[in-house]
Amino acid sequence: MLVFLLTLSSLTLAGIGGLYYAFACSIMPGLKRVDDAAFVSTMSRINVAIQNPWFALSFVGAFLALGGAAIYAWLNGLSTAIPATAAWVLYSITLVITARINIPLNNRLDEAAKTMDAATARSSFEAPWTRWNIHRSWISFAALLCLCAAWATSGMVRT
Repeated sequence: MLVFLLTLSSLTLAGIGGLYYAFACSIMPGLKRVDDAAFVSTMSRINVAIQNPWFALSFVGAFLALGGAAIYAWLNGLSTAIPATAAWVLYSITLVITARINIPLNNRLDEAAKTMDAATARSSFEAPWTRWNIHRSWISFAALLCLCAAWATSGMVRT
């Protein structure tokens, strides 16, 4: 069971962390070079397109799998308990950032795009959204490091 939970955690966390990273190092820098109307239109379309089962699988799946791995480890007195819990806590922080900051910014961008010019909509969105996405990226990588530590302490990884 632990191998299953750690594997599922690894796959889903890598997926969502990779998504945050892709936005941080390519998508947002690329969009920085387009005009305001193209920026607002593209981000609004991304915000709609990302609401799909594949995204949900990683987004929610990482939370559930990491939590399951941590609970399983604690209940069975395994050495993976602390690093798995740390990974779950760190990933949970990214969910809070997403729910409290990035999603509300997405929603405000969509509303602002309807009621004001694209430059104004963009100016209130781009910098804070990008900054907090970078935080999600680094926190996800920290969670992944903790997950690697969980694998290392599990005794299932041999060198």
